[in-house]
Amino acid sequence: MGVQDKYNSLCQNLRSLQRVVIAYSGGVDSTFLLKAAVDTLGKENILACIAVSGSLAESQHAQALRMAEAIGIPIREVPVDELQDVAYVANKADRCFHCKSHLFSVLKRVAEQEGFEHILCGSNFDDKDDFRPGNRAATQMGIHAPLMEAELTKADIRQLSRQLGLATAEMPASPCLASRIQYGLEITEERLKQVEKAEDFLRSLGLVEFRVRHHGDIARIEVRSSDILKIANDPIRTQIVEKLKGLDFRFVSLDLQGFRSGALNEALSEEQKRQNR
Repeated sequence: MGVQDKYNSLCQNLRSLQRVVIAYSGGVDSTFLLKAAVDTLGKENILACIAVSGSLAESQHAQALRMAEAIGIPIREVPVDELQDVAYVANKADRCFHCKSHLFSVLKRVAEQEGFEHILCGSNFDDKDDFRPGNRAATQMGIHAPLMEAELTKADIRQLSRQLGLATAEMPASPCLASRIQYGLEITEERLKQVEKAEDFLRSLGLVEFRVRHHGDIARIEVRSSDILKIANDPIRTQIVEKLKGLDFRFVSLDLQGFRSGALNEALSEEQKRQNR
């Protein structure tokens, strides 16, 4: 099925739902879903909600609001406090399941209060084969994933986003800050802030696609292979070390494998992944 056929399938699915609440993050997928929904249903039939918590970086929050403004739809900010959940804080392999369960529970209450029957999330077709415990939460709670149902991949979504003039078309993926913290290391507000400030600093140096992985005393930096020499040499190397040590990391390391999405999942066994899909 071609990309345009998939898009037509998406629009047909959206029309069948009529009025929807959208779990919006400002990322590539949810921004495209929001735009498609606005174009198909009209903004009066959409309630877009962004979860505000310690795991949402301020820069990503601001960007999400800018994207929604460009699309022409207001965003409802919904407080979500995952740090009150001991299962989430424990940061085991199923952390994403607990995070999404909290979010979808809050959105279900909002939908009920506002008279919306359906809730949508931005999971795409590639997510079916990836390690995404949040998909299990969506399935259990009856959340629709119209991009996945239309078999739209990330590449499809970027292509269609370009056609629609969305600035997110070329934007790197940016999952929540908690995804940077090593499994088994408790998630705290302090650790989330350490990651956020460290990544803000790397962004200020002109880096585009990167992660700062939190391993307790160690900050492990992943950048594109083409950027490794840039940050391994002075004066940038010294600047990074000084900044991250100032954030209370004892050691600062550079991962020579370079950036790869979901690198912390490499520490999980296939059995752990299977149990938490």
